[in-house]
Amino acid sequence: MVRRTLTALLLFALLLPAVYFGGIPFFLLVAAFIGIAAWEYDQMFRLRAFQPSRIVTIAAVLLILAARAFWPDAATIILTLSILVAMVFHLLSFEGGRDQAAVDFAITVGGIAYLGWVAAYLIDLRLLPNGSWWLMLVLSTVWVADSAAYFVGVRFGLHKMFVRLSPKKSWEGYAAGVIAGTAFAAILSRFFGEIGPLEISVWQGILLGLVLSTLTTLGDLGESLVKRFAGIKDSGTFLPGHGGAFDRIDSLIWAGVLGYYWIRFMLI
Repeated sequence: MVRRTLTALLLFALLLPAVYFGGIPFFLLVAAFIGIAAWEYDQMFRLRAFQPSRIVTIAAVLLILAARAFWPDAATIILTLSILVAMVFHLLSFEGGRDQAAVDFAITVGGIAYLGWVAAYLIDLRLLPNGSWWLMLVLSTVWVADSAAYFVGVRFGLHKMFVRLSPKKSWEGYAAGVIAGTAFAAILSRFFGEIGPLEISVWQGILLGLVLSTLTTLGDLGESLVKRFAGIKDSGTFLPGHGGAFDRIDSLIWAGVLGYYWIRFMLI
């Protein structure tokens, strides 16, 4: 618990200035975490004897993130070309004797799409008007929901949600996370509306918090699907007490895309 707390404080100390300044500092932080997560993603499938292209996956993910941050018009082109390059790589792999090359190709494309295109919505969220405020609102809500779910689940969890996917998750913990995340989003929305530039009512904050705390658990479960397939507990050992980079951003990937579209179409 001490290592977990110290690591969380260090991450917060890195994140806060990166979110505030945006631009290159924020891009570098996001790219570092997602780039490592892409390596972990590749490694987990290799534990089951699959061979996705690590070079193509990581390079495509980083290029898509860079495009979404600095050259948005190029992002779709990079995604398309990355898929084509991946196919060429695995065609050559099959010709070289790799019978599972078609499955390897699907895994490579899955990593590019999920950790490149979908995760890049964290950058899009920061690029919204007053993006630093919106991003802190979204991320803080998810962290509070995750923390409440963890602590209540450990202490009071009796009814398991998904025994195969994530045996430690309980409905009691999930309910606590939804309640805590929704309440926190309402309070923080009111606070940010008073001291900052956000135009969001308490009721809008409640709805945003409800969406985030209800659905971002699916990002955690999605990563658990890959980990259970690989037969491991954590995606890596990058963060003491927290596991790998993928373990830390699994819910945030969903938070980025959900927060972006909710704010974009409901509030701005």
